Parts: sequence; C-alpha cells; structure tokens
Amino acid sequence: MTTTSSPTTRPHTGAATRPLLTCVVAATPLWAAVALSQAVLREGFDITRHPLSALSNGSLGWLQITNFLVVGFLLAVGATGLRRALLGAPGGTWVPRLVRVAGIGMIAAGVFVMDPADGFPVGTPYGQPAALTWHSYAHFAAGSITFLSLIAACLLLGRRFGRAGDRRYALLARAGGVALLLGNGWAMGGGPAGTLTLAVGVITAMLALSLIAMRLRSHSPNIA
Repeated sequence: MTTTSSPTTRPHTGAATRPLLTCVVAATPLWAAVALSQAVLREGFDITRHPLSALSNGSLGWLQITNFLVVGFLLAVGATGLRRALLGAPGGTWVPRLVRVAGIGMIAAGVFVMDPADGFPVGTPYGQPAALTWHSYAHFAAGSITFLSLIAACLLLGRRFGRAGDRRYALLARAGGVALLLGNGWAMGGGPAGTLTLAVGVITAMLALSLIAMRLRSHSPNIA
C-alpha cells in the first residue's frame, strides 16, 4: 500500500512576517519624531527637568497619548514577527514576549497620564505635587514594566547575536540595554538631568530593537 505525503511547508512565510517586523522597525522613528518635536516646540517643556511622559498633559497632551498608544500597539503586534523570525534561535521565546509586554506597558502609560508637575504645562506650580494621584502611580508602574522589558529584551538579543558570532549586532543590542539601564538608574537616583538620560536610554534601546528587526526582516532564514 502506497502512502502519499504532502510537501512540508513553512508555517510562517515572508509575506506574513515582514509586515509584522516592519511594525517594530517603525516604532522608534515614530516615537522619537513625535516626542522630541514636542520637547522642542511646546512652551515650558525642559527635557532636562521634565520626562517625555509629561507631554501627555495640557491642551496638546493628546499628541503624546496617541504616540504612546500607537507605538505600544506597533511593538505588541510586531512581537509576533520577532517570534517568527527568531523561531528556534536563542532568545526566540523570551525576546518576543518581553517586547509584547513593553508594548502593552506603553499602551498603559498612554492610558494613565502622569500628574502635571514642575512648571509644565505652563501655569503648573514648580516642584513636585504634594500627593500623587492613582493614575500617576499607574503610569509610573507601566513605565517601569516597559523599561525592564526593553532592557531584558536587548540583553537577550545581545547574547543571541554574540553566540551567533555577529559582534556588531551583539554590541548594538547590549548598548541599547545598558543605555536604558543606566539612564533609568540615573533618573531614579535623582541625578542631574535624569529625565534627559532616561529619554536617551529609552530611545537608544528602542532604536537597537528597530535596527535588529530591520536586520531580521532582511536576513532571517525563517523568512521565505
């Protein structure tokens, strides 16, 4: 009796995976463009004193809230592309999960807006509020989850590329993770211009992730 076996097909084709990876690629340019343009143009904002999250306040706060929501959605959806591209590789399980958690954290950070503080928006008293609202605590919690997830994802990608002998991308990933780790640590410790170091760290980590997604989009053996 003769049996006929069907040809083996890849479960995830390039046509399905590339747009998902493109979501991760696009996340950083969008985030940086919207946040940094506001940091320069909005009256009363000082990036050495105010975190980028403070831009969610005021009459134009909807711009930064939308930035959080859209970029968080791109990361959460794009994590599926990372899972497909890293299938069977070191970090192939946890990197996508961490990126998805980071995306969800950014969405939560957009939903829960931090309190106005330290002179921004214009008219707000200088200094920190005497007491924080619950949604400000929720924002800080969402931010912490996002930062930790991005740091871990970058360091895992650094190990993945290091094992593969790709020193350039291993260095890129590790630099992103370390930049955010140090930037956040400096800010949390009350260091001078801590909000600036945090912004640099976040954008560096996200940029590393986007560049790696671009590389995977072009060269992953799991993409047809």
